[in-house]
Amino acid sequence: MKHLLNLLAAIALLVWGTHLVRTGILRVFGANLRQILAQSISNRFTAALSGVGVTALVQSSTATSLIVSSFVGQGLVSLPLALAVMLGADIGTSVMAVVFSFDLSWLSPLCIFTGVVLFISRPDTNAGRLGRVLIGLGLMLMALKLVSASTQILTQAPAVRALLESLGSDLLLEITVGAFLAVVSYSSLAVVLLTATLVSTSVIPSDVALGLVLGANLGSGLLAVITTARSAIEVRQVPLGNLMFKALGIVVAAPFAGLWLRHVRPYLGEPATVVVMFHLTFNVLVGLVFIGWTQVIARWVQKLMPTPEKGSASGRQHHLDPSALATPSLAISCAAREALHQADVVETMLAGMLEVIRKDDLRLAQNLRKMDDTVDELYSSIKYYLTKISLEALDEQESRRWTDIISFTINMEQIGDIIERVLIDIEDKKIKHGRQFSEAGMAEITELHQRLRDNLRLGMSVFLNGNVRDAQKLLEEKARFRDLERAYATSHLGRLSANTLQSQETSSLHIDLISDLKRINSHICSIAYPILDSAGALAPNRLRPATLAEKT
Repeated sequence: MKHLLNLLAAIALLVWGTHLVRTGILRVFGANLRQILAQSISNRFTAALSGVGVTALVQSSTATSLIVSSFVGQGLVSLPLALAVMLGADIGTSVMAVVFSFDLSWLSPLCIFTGVVLFISRPDTNAGRLGRVLIGLGLMLMALKLVSASTQILTQAPAVRALLESLGSDLLLEITVGAFLAVVSYSSLAVVLLTATLVSTSVIPSDVALGLVLGANLGSGLLAVITTARSAIEVRQVPLGNLMFKALGIVVAAPFAGLWLRHVRPYLGEPATVVVMFHLTFNVLVGLVFIGWTQVIARWVQKLMPTPEKGSASGRQHHLDPSALATPSLAISCAAREALHQADVVETMLAGMLEVIRKDDLRLAQNLRKMDDTVDELYSSIKYYLTKISLEALDEQESRRWTDIISFTINMEQIGDIIERVLIDIEDKKIKHGRQFSEAGMAEITELHQRLRDNLRLGMSVFLNGNVRDAQKLLEEKARFRDLERAYATSHLGRLSANTLQSQETSSLHIDLISDLKRINSHICSIAYPILDSAGALAPNRLRPATLAEKT
């Protein structure tokens, strides 16, 4: 029992080490990896090469799949090119399996020591995150040594030998076990390395090891499909296509596993080398054979999983991709895109509000009020999505962006609530009583409304681009809007003194309306504060001189 527990602990350490390496690399190079992929995907061959390089660095084809899937979901990459990237990604993880098959246990103490020093001394920097990667590498190398030592003892037990003999009697069972282990461990690399270690210590025969390797490849594809199961259709298409490649490759390769052992094993020497080279050869051949099939597989996938029409509400592209949470920088971008959609809904409500005032359109007012529920739902979804992003995984800039998105969505939600209350007041105090604003009063409301729409668009631009000059301009608009609101309130009081009937009937609504418009403008202008604050362009109580902001 003790030796079994030691083996399980060693396997767990191997899985944990791969997790540390994968998450550490994504935290340090996540944004750069996305840029490399985006810039290098010009044709299917360069796409495959970029998949090899990125996956060799990340040590996880699943992580590459999630990044590329998000590109497809955002419309940045076509599905055939994304499938080509995945063919390269599978080769990349195979290359790393070959590297780790060598005895590198002597590097383990050095990696762990250096990693711990970097991680403890500079935990919130890229150096500290690189230390996390080194710790993971050291743990992986140590775990492989522990697995080898533990299995040598366990194989002496009669019960274990009987179990392993039963496993070697069925190729389908071996593939199933390998797939299950890859899904459970969240890493086909860990399963292949474990299999190589087991076969090198004569725990399992070579033919069983090859079956487990095929299963690990299948499990890697299944894992990506499971991980993206709740994502948009466009995102789910990439893992499904990659799974098709793997399944077709296994169907073709499985009958020839015996030939590999018979004709190739004598030239490779060590049993572990036979396993990892089979893994590499399998993925290289699948890549070479299917690189010309990406268009065909893409069509199959699109038939099995058609993309809904964009014109319908249900077909709207949702940007909060759960699979992107594994890459914090990517998840931040998804949240920002969804926040901009929330702002689009608010802008629609704001534009419709003036139509309701002009035309007394009660049906339009009711439809606009219902849109506030959409704004509230988007706010809740974005907030919940952001809470699932690990703040420890964010660098300083990403942390600021995280805060900016929260602040932006809160402001949009509050603007939606104000518009809803304004519409209710218009229905109760104007439409139902058949009242009208005076010509001068309507002109004032129209002027304020137009400035409000312009400021909202400027605020969306500031949120998207973080331009300091635009942020300064937006904040200056707050003072101008306040002055206009005061001037128009004074003008309205003058019309009351002149006993203008329309002004008297709508006096309460008019004053409340221009006050509510000013409140909306205040929420819009507050978008500028985080941008100016991070740029050092804000004084405690006022805006600093324009020259300082321009220099920034």
